[in-house]
Amino acid sequence: MDMIIYFNGQPLYLCDEKTPEIEELLTHPDAIYMDELSKPAIKTLLHEVKKEEFHAGVICHKDFEALKKTFFKQFLNIEAAGGIVQNEKRDILFIRRLGKWDLPKGKLDEGEVPETAAAREIEEETGVNGLELKYKICNTYHVYEAFGKTYLKTTHWYYFETMGVHKLSAQEEENITEVKWFSTKDIKIPVADTWPAIKDVLSTFFDKP
Repeated sequence: MDMIIYFNGQPLYLCDEKTPEIEELLTHPDAIYMDELSKPAIKTLLHEVKKEEFHAGVICHKDFEALKKTFFKQFLNIEAAGGIVQNEKRDILFIRRLGKWDLPKGKLDEGEVPETAAAREIEEETGVNGLELKYKICNTYHVYEAFGKTYLKTTHWYYFETMGVHKLSAQEEENITEVKWFSTKDIKIPVADTWPAIKDVLSTFFDKP
C-alpha cells in the first residue's frame, strides 16, 4: 500500500513496501529514503523536503496505518473536495487559477460531507449546476504553509455529469480567472500546465474501466 503527498509539487511516498515505481524513483541522486517510524526521523525528512534540490522522498514501514497516523500528526489537517465534471459532449470542466489549469475544489464547511462540498464548490467556482454524482475517483494529499503554520490537505475527488447549456462564471475572489470546457482530445493542453496532483486525479479517472 502507498500514498503520495506533494510538497511544492514534489512527491513524498508513504508505503509498506517498495514498488518498482518507488525503486526507480530512488535512483535519483536527490531522492531520500527512510524506513524509521519515529517523529524525529520524520521531522528530519521534512527538513530535507524544504531544500531546493529535493526531488522525491520515501518513508517505508510495514505497518502502513501506523506510519500514516504518525506522519499526519506532524501537521494541521484539513479536508477539501472537488471534482471532474463532464457535459453531454464528454468535455471536461477546468478552471484557471494562479496561472495553472486546475479542477474546481475547495474546503469543507463545518459539518459538511465531502460529496456535498465538491458539488457546492464546483457550482460556486464555475457557475455550472445540475450536477449528478456518479462515483468517487480518489483522494490526493499536499502540504503547504500559510500564516506561519503547516497544513496537510486531503482532497476528496468525485466524478459528476451535467446536462444542458451553462453560463460559465469564474469566482474571482478565489483567484480564478477563467472557466473552460476541454474536449478529451484536447486534454493534453491543460495537463501540460497543471499540478502533479491534478494529473494523478485525471490519470486515475481515465484508467477506470
